[in-house]
Amino acid sequence: MHKLLRLLVLLAPVMAWGQAAQPKIIDAHIHHNGEISFLRKLAARLRAADAMGLLITAPKDLDSVKSFMEQNPNRLAGLGEIKLDDPNAVELVDRFHAAGFPGLGELTRPLRRYDDRSYWPIYARAEQYRMILLFHTGIVNRTNPNVPEDVSIDRMRPTTLDLIARRFPKLTIIGAHLGNPDYDHAAEVARWSPNLYFDLSGSTLIKKSPDFTFFNSVFWWSAVASPHTPKSKTHAFEKVVFGSDIFGGEIEEFDRTLANYRKMLDACGVPPEAQANIMGGTVWRILRAQRQ
Repeated sequence: MHKLLRLLVLLAPVMAWGQAAQPKIIDAHIHHNGEISFLRKLAARLRAADAMGLLITAPKDLDSVKSFMEQNPNRLAGLGEIKLDDPNAVELVDRFHAAGFPGLGELTRPLRRYDDRSYWPIYARAEQYRMILLFHTGIVNRTNPNVPEDVSIDRMRPTTLDLIARRFPKLTIIGAHLGNPDYDHAAEVARWSPNLYFDLSGSTLIKKSPDFTFFNSVFWWSAVASPHTPKSKTHAFEKVVFGSDIFGGEIEEFDRTLANYRKMLDACGVPPEAQANIMGGTVWRILRAQRQ
């Protein structure tokens, strides 16, 4: 009986949103800056937009974020921040899962390619819990060029997610930034993997704003009947999920990214039903499926 009560306490924040009505928007990519004032402002902004956020949370902030989620149900779910090269990474997966976090991320800056077999025990443990994994893909910032660092875009290309998606089919994988600038590669690996999605956060929607119809050439297969395309009734653009990449406490990025998503989807003629899934429906179904 004691173990059952403890389990219910651990799952309380997850069960709360698991029983709630679907929000209009789910932001699958928000970085916590470690400040409680940020959490209050974020929850208020999400509430005003009838939105929910997946909050990237460092281990040091796990307890405070879990407590905040319990006090603000239906607005936040956690993504546990781990380093793939941390020798305690598998134990951290257990810890975040026990706290009711449905996923991990943003995985970034690995010392090896994402699909290196040395990382497979981490993915296997996450798959055991049917977790969401948010990977950084593509170019990454360099905030202090005078400091040597062991970081390479080549280890974080979207093609490295292909093997992971195939080898761990019960994982849900989200690649951040659509592999910027390897957009074609990102879309093509997602095309054949039902458990692989990408967000369009970061600089891509800024640099492509002069011609948002570019994305029709990337997500091209909706109206194509061919044995060379997967048999699916979903729109090709539904391989995209909404993510703002709020970081450093800059909540305004939510509104800027949301506006650019909507402009791009309208410019590309994406139908309303598909847009609704992109903006939240897809991630909501994934979260609900975890509880079944």
